[in-house]
Amino acid sequence: MKKDALQHTYRGKKVFLTGHTGFKGSWMLQILHLLGAEVKGYALAPETGEDLYHLMNGDVLCDSVIADIRDKAALEEAILSFQPDFVFHLAAQPLVRLSYEFPSETFAVNAIGTAHVLDAVRLLEKPCTVVLITTDKVYENKEWVYPYRETDQLGGYDPYSASKACAELVISSYTRSFFHPDKFTQHQKAVASTRAGNVIGGGDWAKDRIIPDIVRALRSGEPVTVRNPNAVRPWQHVLEPVAGYLLLGARLAEDHTSFGGAWNFGPLAGDNSRVEELVQSALSVWGGGNYDKPELKNQPHEAGLLKLDISKAQNLLGWNPKYNSAQAIERTISWYKTYHEQPERIKAYTLSQIEEFLADEMPVYQEG
Repeated sequence: MKKDALQHTYRGKKVFLTGHTGFKGSWMLQILHLLGAEVKGYALAPETGEDLYHLMNGDVLCDSVIADIRDKAALEEAILSFQPDFVFHLAAQPLVRLSYEFPSETFAVNAIGTAHVLDAVRLLEKPCTVVLITTDKVYENKEWVYPYRETDQLGGYDPYSASKACAELVISSYTRSFFHPDKFTQHQKAVASTRAGNVIGGGDWAKDRIIPDIVRALRSGEPVTVRNPNAVRPWQHVLEPVAGYLLLGARLAEDHTSFGGAWNFGPLAGDNSRVEELVQSALSVWGGGNYDKPELKNQPHEAGLLKLDISKAQNLLGWNPKYNSAQAIERTISWYKTYHEQPERIKAYTLSQIEEFLADEMPVYQEG
């Protein structure tokens, strides 16, 4: 679905976006603004002045509510006063390693926070399309070479992954209990969940994520520390899943029966690379730098291999990744390099990346 088609869906519509100050949320906010949507955001305040939300003047793009997703009363008031046509729920505690430090808080934000969103939606007395974002890590990861399908077993070793699997159970329960497709004429709510991971792109400054760690090291002239050099990841540019969420929302608004449930968004099956390969590519695009692979002991568990089967999105949604991993890395590091060298250009540069991605003439990457 190209920009014109998305504009047809979202122009003039009210979109409630949780997590709008975060990494993915800021990209999605900018796209929704370009599409002509009226956006109300709900999230915690950005952590630093370098966040993409600040760089893109996010307060101008939406009605921003700074509050905690765990504050049920505040969330309900924000949603009910806005009366949205669409809800996109991105707010989360998104970091695996941080979830080991704050496990109960991670479950509260990711699982109970999702229930709070759906409770508020229950109170809406109007049609509403709801897309809830979880992660590729919701699957019981056996670290095998087979990609996971939406029907595979949920699980999670670390608190973050388990909390997101819990969120999926919450979504499934609410869908069947309160928003059953067979009773749509009564409740008028269409609900879907999305699973994507290893998302890279400009404006991410989170701790213990590979791209922000690389950029921080390069900007300070220090070697990049590579924790898990042999871990295999399906890297994808942030615009890939964000476009998928918007496409799914548009389809779901048209057909609540066919497009409900869970959806994977990821790269093509063979487009995976090791963490060390990503670091090498990043240094090449930056034009310098080096890295080391220290022997780290007593580190918290992180998955070594995880792949997604995206055939459902390809065949039913007509969604396909546009960039391969090399293109995703190049565009990501180019964003940070531009910000490092010419920070005054970063807003225009970000918009140019979005316009390029949404352009009708943009070719779809084909494997091989």
